[in-house]
Amino acid sequence: MSAGAPDGRVVIGGAGGFMGHALANRARRAGREVVTVGRAGSDLTWDDPDGLARAVDGASLVLGLAGKSVDCRYTPPNRAEIIRSRVATTAAIAEAIRRAAAPPALWVNSSTATIYRHAMDRPQTEREGELGSGFSVDVARAWEAELFRDELPATRRVAMRSAIVLGSGGVLPVLRTLARAGLGGSAWDGPWPVSAARRAAGTAHDPGSRRGEQRFSWIHLGDIARIIDFLETRPDIEGPVNASSPHPVTNRRLMALVRRHERALVGPPLQRWMLELGAVALRTETELILKSRWVVPQRLLEAGYRFHHPRLDGAIGSIVAAERSGAGETDAPPSADESTEAAAA
Repeated sequence: MSAGAPDGRVVIGGAGGFMGHALANRARRAGREVVTVGRAGSDLTWDDPDGLARAVDGASLVLGLAGKSVDCRYTPPNRAEIIRSRVATTAAIAEAIRRAAAPPALWVNSSTATIYRHAMDRPQTEREGELGSGFSVDVARAWEAELFRDELPATRRVAMRSAIVLGSGGVLPVLRTLARAGLGGSAWDGPWPVSAARRAAGTAHDPGSRRGEQRFSWIHLGDIARIIDFLETRPDIEGPVNASSPHPVTNRRLMALVRRHERALVGPPLQRWMLELGAVALRTETELILKSRWVVPQRLLEAGYRFHHPRLDGAIGSIVAAERSGAGETDAPPSADESTEAAAA
């Protein structure tokens, strides 16, 4: 472990996902003790409050990453589980910290950049961003409310409002597969009939952009890891933090870059009706690609964090190269575009 690197025990709730798995492995490679909390295959389960309390007591860092994937149809049972899985696990961590004789110095809990409104006019920052409405925003609000609900005077808390995390898991492999199949065109919004039930549930998406111009905010998995390291060294940072590249792109630009890296020659635009039918077949929701998430990391930039993968082209190239070499994504060297930006600074 390099001099000045964070050390001490790390407790990771929700380590079964691709992000949690990568962060746990990275912490172990750095020589840190890691305790995972989740379902089968974890060190502890969520129905073991005494075990969780012992793990948290004396830990340096707690990461709350648990929650049912939102990549599903927003049926009533799925909506209930999406909220319950986030709020209940966050409450469990809070209770464990309250019981600790030596509380952790830092608790970083996942949140989401989806908490902001559909934005086509300007980027959303922690201080000047406007929160949106609907089911996805309600989930984010409930998640953060539980994180900050009670007094935990010895533990600093950060709600990490993550944009779409890019790596060998998550959304990027899906987009690459679609591109190779000739379906890697930009997503075009448009009118679509919405039932009264979906509108009442807040799961309706009203047209808000044209011809793939909705913004795509993203972040490389390696920068997620380094942001957490950075937060451990900055006791002055707490509250909501946007974890997103400083250079979001349009959906059209996103898909053009994916096609280029996959050497896909064909990628016609996908109309709203195509997307809706495809979402039903894939058991997902079109909001995930049609909502304009235009988010920038104002607090991180002001604090001096330097992104290793600030631009999308370099980030995708880094992920593809890591897959080919078998290297860890979280330990990949800075993209060439980061070196160029540093030289220009």
